[in-house]
Amino acid sequence: MTVKKNETIDPRAYSRPVVDGDRRAPARAMLRAVGFRDADFGKPQVGIASTWADLTPCNMHIAELARAAAAGADAAGGKSVLFNTITVSDGISMGSPGMRYSLVSRELIADSIEAVVGAEGFDGFVAVGGCDKNMPGCAMAMARLNRPAVFVYGGTIRPGAQRRDIVAVFEAVGARAAGKISAEELLEVERTAIPGPGSCGGMYTANTMASAIEALGLSLPGSSAQDAVSEAKISDCRRAGEAVMRLIGTGLKPRDILTRKAFENAITVAIALGGSTNAVLHLLAIAHEARVRLALDDFTRIGRRVPVLADLKPSGRYLMSELVAIGGIQPLMKLLLEGGLLHGECLTVTGQTLEENLAGAPAYPPGQDMVRPLTAPLRKDSHLVVLYGNLAPEGAVAKITGQEGERFSGRARVFEGEEAATEAILAGRVRAGEVVVIRNEGPRGGPGMREMLGPTGAIVGRGLNGQVALITDGRFSGGSHGFVVGHVAPEAANAGPIGLLRTGDAITIDAVRREINVDLAAAELRRRRAAWKPRKAPPEGVLAKYAQLVGSASRGAVTGASSPRPSSR
Repeated sequence: MTVKKNETIDPRAYSRPVVDGDRRAPARAMLRAVGFRDADFGKPQVGIASTWADLTPCNMHIAELARAAAAGADAAGGKSVLFNTITVSDGISMGSPGMRYSLVSRELIADSIEAVVGAEGFDGFVAVGGCDKNMPGCAMAMARLNRPAVFVYGGTIRPGAQRRDIVAVFEAVGARAAGKISAEELLEVERTAIPGPGSCGGMYTANTMASAIEALGLSLPGSSAQDAVSEAKISDCRRAGEAVMRLIGTGLKPRDILTRKAFENAITVAIALGGSTNAVLHLLAIAHEARVRLALDDFTRIGRRVPVLADLKPSGRYLMSELVAIGGIQPLMKLLLEGGLLHGECLTVTGQTLEENLAGAPAYPPGQDMVRPLTAPLRKDSHLVVLYGNLAPEGAVAKITGQEGERFSGRARVFEGEEAATEAILAGRVRAGEVVVIRNEGPRGGPGMREMLGPTGAIVGRGLNGQVALITDGRFSGGSHGFVVGHVAPEAANAGPIGLLRTGDAITIDAVRREINVDLAAAELRRRRAAWKPRKAPPEGVLAKYAQLVGSASRGAVTGASSPRPSSR
């Protein structure tokens, strides 16, 4: 902690300049209109950042959760103030031009929470997130503001009919294109896959990032593994409101928690769960805001000793709600701690260390096969494989579970953007043995680094899983699986080698040697680069602004990536 012995903590350090004294009467007058009473001005103010919206099942229930967090803060002696930030739906915008706004929304969420908390002088805050970019956006704001704060995950969705989820719908589209199912069968999948509130049901990006944030220490124990519609989730929210009041009283802040070892814990848990490649992008971004040095190579270093233990979708068999039913991730973290794979001394928002939090965690029930023991892992090392080579001098990220094999060689089939690739896959123009290349989808070139669940779902649905590879300077949904490589950097828009490829070039991806190369001489790549011309500028508005500010995916695709950061802690 930054608090020194005998140091006096002012629990109203931020709200006092906003509401105390005669000159602040206008501010108090405004606040009276929104529900403040005389006694409230002497209480610590707690912002409740809600990502509620009716536009996605991931967030449709979060208004109720935010009110529960507010009630918890009020009951603990604070004065809660509820405000909203945005959300966009990855599942709805996926495969459309609207998906370009998804990663942009991460920055907007972080910026908007910073703006409200900073402007209103909140002494602490609770952030409640549901869809994929909510979580890293909230955590980035927590690190940036460095005021007492707790993150609450909105919770996972329950399974649809026949254990379906959103990925089942994407893959059914491919199956329909291949003539494997009828139009009526596709409609039946569509109608039954999403039964109600909650984030997408496998170990996709939302559940991965919720778990990683709990491992970072920014959520209460168990928050990441609860059904969205449950008494456990309502209780979690109330306790989060109470917890932030304790943090205000002790002065414990996010950067006291977000040490380098905490990020190593988050990476370890994400790997053990078989989590999304987006964890790489988002943890780099959160570390940037926390002023902790974290790089792609840290994922390789940690991944060499951390196994994949959880048999969860998309590559595995089980859904998150089924993991919740046997105890969630707390028993898994205890298993990792006992195996020497977690730093137990790291502080958390409970005010206790991770080891202290896990002391009472139960073991998984006997006979379950969802989470393997350390002695019999699904994979002995990480499925998140960082690749380098003449195709990715700054790095690329692959998701290699072992089911796809660990080496792929084939001729490139190059597409300028996602739509052209998806159309070709669904039409049967992509053949076994080819490497699908989707470029100009990077952070700057997209702009927005769209996720490729459409093309990967089409590949699976067409029966080509394991028979083709896909590489892109964009990224993948946590629901994607197969021999896929994303985050290729430098991106095509920056004259990266992926932008120089031509259909027919021979590409080799070797997950064992951690290499991705095209069989071209350096002189030929230089010749192509000299002839390369950038694409047209992005449209006006926030996408154009983002394209001007965003950095490389290899550093988290943050805006302001060039700003200096102190050494790690």
